[in-house]
Amino acid sequence: MRNVIFTAAWALLLVVLPLPVAAGVEVVASIAPVHSLTARVMQGIGAPDLLLPPGASPHDHALRPSDAAALERAALVFWIGPRLEPWLERPLATLATGARVIRLADTRGLTRLARREGASFEAHDEDTEPAHTDDDSDPHLWLDPVNAKLWLDTIAAALADADPENRALYLANAAAARTELDGLATEIDARLAPVRDRPFVVFHDAFHYFERRFDIEAVGAVALSDARAPGPARITEIRERIRTLGAVCLFREPQFRAALVATVTEDTGVRIGLLDPLGATLQPGPGLYPDLLRGLAEGLTDCLD
Repeated sequence: MRNVIFTAAWALLLVVLPLPVAAGVEVVASIAPVHSLTARVMQGIGAPDLLLPPGASPHDHALRPSDAAALERAALVFWIGPRLEPWLERPLATLATGARVIRLADTRGLTRLARREGASFEAHDEDTEPAHTDDDSDPHLWLDPVNAKLWLDTIAAALADADPENRALYLANAAAARTELDGLATEIDARLAPVRDRPFVVFHDAFHYFERRFDIEAVGAVALSDARAPGPARITEIRERIRTLGAVCLFREPQFRAALVATVTEDTGVRIGLLDPLGATLQPGPGLYPDLLRGLAEGLTDCLD
């Protein structure tokens, strides 16, 4: 009789007290910015797994055993696409067989920019038209916060379909994150205003979306947007570009060799700054994406001011 009374009391307590929200799906994200946006949408429900470790290049990565296991468990996988992450295409086909795979580069309405060629970009100075397909576009799409806002909706919709019990929270999180990004864009725009007339060079042409969105475009890049190592002719061209335009800064990235940066900048008088397009030094999670964009603005102003 005592056990019956205890069971009835416990059942009543479960009815009265709200149960914690449980993660309904296993989710994997390819790179830290995508992981951050996904984690923001999943806040209060669960957390996605991150495939690409901090500091690794998204253009060339070897899958770890833990990554393979995560893909095999996944119900949803978010990635940019093969233009940025060619190493992930085959594992998705062979390991993520039970998952819905969302290629964020296919999101409708994205701002797409054509890849810039040449160390000094002259061939495309007059080309202000966007790229129209994934094949001819620069794949670093996440560095435009307007693109990120569209991805929040795509991520939330996919999560809501896979886990309808938590649909309302996914959609509310995405809406709140979009508002946060609007405020961040206003903050960054104001911060960059004093240095917009200062010429600079980037090591790797990864920042075109950020540059175009905030009207502060580089005058050249040492390496192409796919991160291929530059040859001697390109290094010579960019060194001349630095001198003739009076570039104030050359921005390196955490994952590239410092020795090559030193070769490019030797005897030019240019300052060396740091820009991190992936958040390699940041803590993965919901706050990484806004911290990444804020860090780009800080890196630019710290060196160019």
